[in-house]
Formats: sequence, structure tokens, C-alpha cells
Amino acid sequence: MSTQAVASIPGNGAPIGLRYALIPVHGYGIAVATVVHMLDGEGGGAQARILQSNEPVPYGALPVLLAETTVYGAVCVEAMLRGWNSQLPRPWLVWVADAPARPVPEARYRIRALQAQLAGVATVPYLPVLRTVEDAAQALEYKDVKSAGDTLRRQMEGNSK
Repeated sequence: MSTQAVASIPGNGAPIGLRYALIPVHGYGIAVATVVHMLDGEGGGAQARILQSNEPVPYGALPVLLAETTVYGAVCVEAMLRGWNSQLPRPWLVWVADAPARPVPEARYRIRALQAQLAGVATVPYLPVLRTVEDAAQALEYKDVKSAGDTLRRQMEGNSK
């Protein structure tokens, strides 16, 4: 397992490494890019970044699977968990809404069945502005995206196992 170089937090000087190692289970798009920015906080990839294909989870980082709230997304999460290395910590799932409605029952039931293999499930609501922006930085200028990011961080920080 590789390690991540430590960075210093301004103010208290306590060394930290990468906090969230993000793994999109079915592709990279604006929703994934926005979640990375939501979790990164300070920016620059110091707290959260996407892992490259076959890149090991850095020591001390929390693995986070990213998927949309579709049946296909749930199937991809299930496939990823089927091959999950038991030496790694259980991953979180960030489930990003792909529509302004609840996920279909088939997707909800599949994720519910997988919850024992996950450290937790955090949700990001449907954000229509993501259809209109050029990049994640622009998306974070919108109040509803900032609010969703705050909620996501609270879900993950308050419930980490």
C-alpha cells in the first residue's frame, strides 16, 4: 500500500494526509467532479482526490465509492464490493441523485442489502445546476451546491466508523 505525503494545516501545524480517496464506480462526470470539490475543502487535492485506475488507497485515507442513484450505479457498487480487498477499510458510498425523484426501488433495495459492507452511505440530492455549469468550481458558486457540500461533509464526518 502506498503512502501519501503529509501536509500541514495552517494554524495548528498538525500533519495530515489525504482524507478521502474517491473511486467513481461507473465513470467521471460533473457530479463526481463536484463531490471531489465538496469533500476537498481547502482545495488542491489535499483532503480528497480521485484515485487513478488500479492506484492503491493511500494509508490513512478513507475509501469513498461514488455512484449515481440508478440501478446501474447500484450494480456497479455491488460489483466493486464483491472484489473489495478485506485488508482495506470498508468504503463509504456517496450516492448522487441523478433525478429529482427518489431512487427506484430496485436501486434502493440493492444498496440497503450492501450496507453491511459499507462504512456508511451519504447522499447528495439532485442538483439541477450541474446541467448548466462548465466545471465543478463554477458549480460551487451556487448556494444549493454549497449547502449540499456542507451536508455531505457533516454526514461523512459525523458518522465515520
